[in-house]
Amino acid sequence: MSGLAVATPQYVASNDDAAFPFLTGVSFYSVAPDGSLTFVERVQTGGYGIGGGFFGTNRLSVLDGGNQQCVYASEASTGDIVGISVNTLTVGGSATGSPTDGGTSNGIGLAMNSQYLYASFTDSNTIGTFQVKPGCSLAFVNDVSVGGLAGGIVNGMAIHGSILIATYTDGSIESFDISAGAPVSHGDKQYSTATLNSQDATYPNSIDITSDGHYAIFGDTSTSVVVEVSDISSGKLTPTVVHTSKASISSSNVMLSPDETLLWVINTQGDAVSVIYFSKTTGALSGGCTSGRLRGLSVNWSYLAGMGLASQMGNGGGVYVAEYGTTSGVALVSLTISGQKCSLQEAKKSPFVDAGSPGLLSIGTFPPRSF
Repeated sequence: MSGLAVATPQYVASNDDAAFPFLTGVSFYSVAPDGSLTFVERVQTGGYGIGGGFFGTNRLSVLDGGNQQCVYASEASTGDIVGISVNTLTVGGSATGSPTDGGTSNGIGLAMNSQYLYASFTDSNTIGTFQVKPGCSLAFVNDVSVGGLAGGIVNGMAIHGSILIATYTDGSIESFDISAGAPVSHGDKQYSTATLNSQDATYPNSIDITSDGHYAIFGDTSTSVVVEVSDISSGKLTPTVVHTSKASISSSNVMLSPDETLLWVINTQGDAVSVIYFSKTTGALSGGCTSGRLRGLSVNWSYLAGMGLASQMGNGGGVYVAEYGTTSGVALVSLTISGQKCSLQEAKKSPFVDAGSPGLLSIGTFPPRSF
C-alpha cells in the first residue's frame, strides 16, 4: 500500500536584514488560494544584517533541488550566508568567505544553481564561490576580485547554465564562465548603452536571463523606467538595446514571467509596479501597464524593492513586492489581461506586515520559478 503524497509547501520568505543589536532572521509566510500571506515562523539565523543596501543585490536565494529544498540568506554585518531547510524551517548550516570578504556597507548578493552559490561582497568587491552541500549547508571554495570599468562596486548577479552576469554601480556589466565553478571573466566588460547615452544618469542594477539563455535583461536605476536587453547567445554580452518609458520612476528590480511573455518591473524609487510585454524570440519589449500608487508610501515605506511571482505558471498572475521602510511589508499586486490590454491592482488585503524587518529589500518564493 503506497503512502500519501506530501504536498509541497508554498511560502513567501523574507530576508529581514535586522541590524545589531537585534538578531536577524528569515520570515516565512504561507500562501492562501487568494494569494494572501499568513506569518508562519521567523527562523533565527544567528547573525546581524545592515537594514539596507543596493536594490539589485538579492540577499535571498531559493533552491528546489531533487534532494533538498533550501532558502539561503546573507547576513551582511556578520559576513556569512545561512542555509535553511524548507521542510523543517531550521538552519542547516552557515559559511563565510575569505577573511577579506565583506559587505557591511551595501549587502551581500546571492545567485545560485544546484551545485554552487555565488556571493557578491560589496565592500571587498569580490565574488565568492560556495559549494552546495547536503542539509542546506555550504562550503567556501574561493573568491575572485571584480569591479567596474570606472571602479564600480559589484551589484546584481544572475546565472544561466555556465554563465554568470554581474552589474556594477558605474554602469558597466560583465559576464563570467562558471563551468568549472569559480567565475572566470569572458573579457566582455562594457558600459551599458543607457549609461553611455545618459552620461551616467542611469545604470543597470538587477538582471534576469531567458530560459534558453538567449537574452540578458537589465533593470536600471533611473529617473524613468529604463530596461536594457543584451543578446548573449554567443556566450558573451553584446551592446544592450534600450527600452524606456515615462510610466514611473526607476526600474531597479526586474523578473520575467514563467511563460516569458511579460517582464515584471518594480518601480523602486517610485510607488508602483509595471509590466512590459516581452518577445522571447526577438528580445523586444513593448507596451504594458503600470499599477496605481501602492498603499503606505511615506507613512510606512519609502522604496519598493525585490519581488517574487504570485504563481510559477503562465504570466505569473501578479507579484509580491518588498516594501522598504520603518514598517516593512510585502505588497501583493495582481494582474488582469484582456486581449491586448492589461491592468495591475493591489490586492485588498495588501500589504502584509513583516514585523521582523527594519528595512526589507529581498524576498523570494518557494517553490521558485523553474529557470
